[in-house]
Amino acid sequence: MKVILLENLKKIGSIGEIIEVKRGFARNFLIANKKALYASKENISKVDKIKTDLSKKDNEKKQEAKRISEKIHKKEYEIKKLCTENNELYGSVKPTEISKLIKEINNQEVKPSMIQPIKDIKSIGKFKVKISLHPEVDAEIMINVISSDTIQ
Repeated sequence: MKVILLENLKKIGSIGEIIEVKRGFARNFLIANKKALYASKENISKVDKIKTDLSKKDNEKKQEAKRISEKIHKKEYEIKKLCTENNELYGSVKPTEISKLIKEINNQEVKPSMIQPIKDIKSIGKFKVKISLHPEVDAEIMINVISSDTIQ
């Protein structure tokens, strides 16, 4: 199915580009989240007219992402979790917890879907976490997991 992209998407394409994607991906993700339109003649002409507006909006999003990145990039955040004697956590540190932590400390809104731990955080220690704020802007933070209590 052919669709026209309404925003820049990492590994997919840029604004105004007509791409071929699977029908389910187009319907359930791209069109449902207003990231694309069906590639009909009317939509193609409509997107050509509003391409500059879309580019302007994307640049604003990019500037906002850069601003957030400057505030959180290379910072270290500390999380206290219950752990066993051999320093393994009960459960793991989830992106939602990291998102709440960034909101509390830096007062910056970061969606859990933007947070990509390099590996699952299931033990005590320091872990790198990549945050994809925009298709062209990434930030990297450190999560320091410390023990709040040990349960035998």
